[in-house]
Amino acid sequence: MQYRKDKYGNDISILGFGCMRFTRKGNGIDQEKAEREVLAAFHRGVNYYDTAYLYPGSEACLGKILEDNHIRQQVKIATKLPQYMVKNPAAIDKYFDEELKRLRTTYVDYYLMHMLTDLAAWENLKKNGIEEWIRRKKEEGAVRQVGFSFHGNTETFLKILDAYDWDFCQIQYNYLDENTQAGRKGLMAAAAKGIPVIIMEPLRGGKLVNLLPAGAKKLIEENEKRRSPAEWALRWLWDQPEVTCVLSGMNSMEMVEENCRIASEVAVGEFDEADRTLIAGIREAIEKTTKVGCTGCRYCMPCPKGVDIPATFQFYNEMFADGKSSGRIEYLKVVGLRNEPSFADQCVQCGKCEQHCPQHLEIRKYLKEADKALRPVPLKLATSVARKLLRKGK
Repeated sequence: MQYRKDKYGNDISILGFGCMRFTRKGNGIDQEKAEREVLAAFHRGVNYYDTAYLYPGSEACLGKILEDNHIRQQVKIATKLPQYMVKNPAAIDKYFDEELKRLRTTYVDYYLMHMLTDLAAWENLKKNGIEEWIRRKKEEGAVRQVGFSFHGNTETFLKILDAYDWDFCQIQYNYLDENTQAGRKGLMAAAAKGIPVIIMEPLRGGKLVNLLPAGAKKLIEENEKRRSPAEWALRWLWDQPEVTCVLSGMNSMEMVEENCRIASEVAVGEFDEADRTLIAGIREAIEKTTKVGCTGCRYCMPCPKGVDIPATFQFYNEMFADGKSSGRIEYLKVVGLRNEPSFADQCVQCGKCEQHCPQHLEIRKYLKEADKALRPVPLKLATSVARKLLRKGK
């Protein structure tokens, strides 16, 4: 494992463990599986573990793993204040104390203001005493460093970056988002201030691995370096010295092993002109086929009417990446045959999902388009018949 420095000279593994995507089991997290994967990463040198108040069961799962294996002092925990839920000063302590209890710890190494999307969100926190709260918690040792996670445009990111003396920040950044979200301009601005940058969505929620169009897959398969799609995306990030740590939502041993291997081999500036040309070709192929820029983060869920929004967009995109029949068949299997219907036409246009979408997608509009494409009339009829037969057999 390789390491880069935070603002105060502490080592951060260049690969961080994103705990949002722990494998689910029943109504919760598969604790035993998550523990095996976290420990595998830990023993390979990963020391940065990212979670959040909003990730169901994630903080509690991570806290139990660290306590049971007596490794809390050897790792760095990053978690987040749900700033969008803060209505008064008391709420800040309420959420933080709950997080400490879940994590079974007395302090947080890296504490983020979660999902700042505009300056008004930070101003609201200031009105509720966040600056004094941070000062007090740092003096007590309950919070070591303070930062923010960001989804929005570059201009807004730069304003938030200048609004406070941050210790670090976290942005969505990958070769598809080089010039969107905070983008390279935001990355460089943070680095110029000496602010470490943590990267989220390095694989765009798996899109840069599992949903590549045929043209992109062909470019990768024919390249003489024989690297996987994930390896190309990760190496593109670590090639840049301004990137401090890249989070990966690792939920299989194969992912842990591959990502840790790559993180032990990479070097800043290793990309040559041929590598950059390949990435440009992959990006062009993806942009031609992408219908909805959904990352599968699930911030939009649960839908009050039961619509599986991320799955709908996943298979809508797959229709144009791998062929219409492929996307429709997978949608039928994954969504259409569930006990409880989750179809896009159940949407009642309430807009709750759009309020929480980090990508600021017009979800309601896209759901209409996706439903029309995924379920033409013949397929709707076939799905209805299949559902009746399945229910009859139970």
